[in-house]
Amino acid sequence: MVNLKGLIDENIALLSQLIEIRSVSREEHKTADKIYNFLEAKGFTPYRKYNNVMVTDNTMHPAKPTILLNSHHDTVKPSSLWTRNPFKPEIGDGKLYGLGSNDAGGPLITLLTAFLYLSEMEHPEYNLVFLASAEEEMSGSYGMEAMIEELGDIDFAIVGEPTNMEMHIAEKGLLVLDCIAHGKAGHAARGEGVNAIYKAADDIMKIRKLDLPKKSDFLGKIKMTVSQIKGGYQHNVIPDSCAFVLDIRTNEHYSNRELQDLLSRYLYAEVKARSLRLNSSSISQNHPVVLRGLERGLQISGSPTLSDQALIPFPSFKIGPGDSARSHTADEYIYISEIEDGISRIIGLLYGLRL
Repeated sequence: MVNLKGLIDENIALLSQLIEIRSVSREEHKTADKIYNFLEAKGFTPYRKYNNVMVTDNTMHPAKPTILLNSHHDTVKPSSLWTRNPFKPEIGDGKLYGLGSNDAGGPLITLLTAFLYLSEMEHPEYNLVFLASAEEEMSGSYGMEAMIEELGDIDFAIVGEPTNMEMHIAEKGLLVLDCIAHGKAGHAARGEGVNAIYKAADDIMKIRKLDLPKKSDFLGKIKMTVSQIKGGYQHNVIPDSCAFVLDIRTNEHYSNRELQDLLSRYLYAEVKARSLRLNSSSISQNHPVVLRGLERGLQISGSPTLSDQALIPFPSFKIGPGDSARSHTADEYIYISEIEDGISRIIGLLYGLRL
C-alpha cells in the first residue's frame, strides 16, 4: 500500500527544490533535469523533448482511454517588489513562499503526486500520463505545442493551474490585432491630406460601441481593449498612418479566425493578427469527469486567464490548489494545506473513474 502522507511530504520537498532553481520561460532546463531525475529514481522511464518531461504509468494499454495530467514548471521573471529572495523557499504560517510556488508549482506537485499514487493502485479503467510542460507563461512553441503529437490519443486532460480547486470548464482565449489606419500626408497649416489619426479614432469609437451577441455562461461577453496607439512624427505634418493594438479576450462562441475576419470587414484600418493559436476552450457540463467532480463537491466556473489549455485539442478542464490572484505577484506563496487538500481531491476524482 502506498504511503500517501510520505509521498506528499517527499513531493512538497521537491517543490522547494524546484523553487531554488531559476526556471523562467525558455530557461527551465534545470528544473526539467530535476523532474526527469526524480521520476527516473521512482522507477519510471520518462521521456524528454526540449524542456518538457512526460511519463506514462506502467499499465498502458491501447484499448483503454487515456487521461493526461499536465502542469507547467516555468515561471515569469520575479518583479522588483519582492521582499524575500524569490529563489529561496521559506515556510511560515503554513505558507510556502517562493517564485512559482502558486503558479504553478503547487498544481504541478498535486498532479505529480496523484500520478505516482494512482500508478501504484489498480485503475484498470484508463491509462495515465503525466506531463510537466515548459514555456507556458509565454505560450511558447517549444512547450505544450511541441508535445501534442508526442502525447498521442488523449481522451481527457486535467490542466493544473491555481483555481482554488474549482473546475474551470471554460477558458478565455487571446487574440492580439495590430491595426493600421492609412491616410495621406499633407501640410497641417494648409489642411491638406487625410489624417490617419482621425481614421484610427473613428475605428476606436466603433470598437467601443461594438456589442457581439454571443455571451458565454461562464466567460461572459468578449472583451476588446485598445491598449497601444502610435501616429504622426511631426507637429505640422498630417499623419499618413496611425497604428493601434487591439487586445481581445474571447469566449468559446467565436474562433480567433472568425473575429479577425469580422473586424477586418468592420474597421477602416488594416487588421493583422499576431497569432490565431490561443483560442477559447470549453467542455460540456455533462462530461463524465465534470459530473464526477460535481458529485464529489467540486464547483464549476470559467477562467479569464490563459493556460496550456488553449493549445490542446482534446477535452479538458483546469483545476489546482492555490489562488490565481497570487500568480505573478511579489512574495508569491501557496498554503501547504491547499496542496494536501488538492492532492486528496484529485485522487478522489480520478480513482475508479470511468470515461
